[in-house]
Amino acid sequence: MKIDVSHVAKLANLPLKPGEEKKFEKQLSEILSYVEKLKEVDTKNVEITSQVTGLENVTREDQTSPSLTQEETLSNTPLRASFAEVATKAEQGSEGQAKSQHNGLFKVKAILTG
Repeated sequence: MKIDVSHVAKLANLPLKPGEEKKFEKQLSEILSYVEKLKEVDTKNVEITSQVTGLENVTREDQTSPSLTQEETLSNTPLRASFAEVATKAEQGSEGQAKSQHNGLFKVKAILTG
């Protein structure tokens, strides 16, 4: 089976060195011929299996826990005053009108400037 390795490499965004095209063409051909052999196996009476270890996912419910307020978080940073200034400007908007909020947060272009 002839495979256009350069096309496959381009689709996968993989750079090929000059000698690799022939090497990969041979390897891909071998893989595809093996897959063709697997298609010949009778699997009508085989149960569908996604994994064979019998392990199951064990999950827990998410639990909220207390966290720091914005003031506590910014208390040890020199950016505290800058952040408050940017947040105030964001609250007022460009024309002094209040902008929309989502969960008490405002979309701003940048906090760290200058």
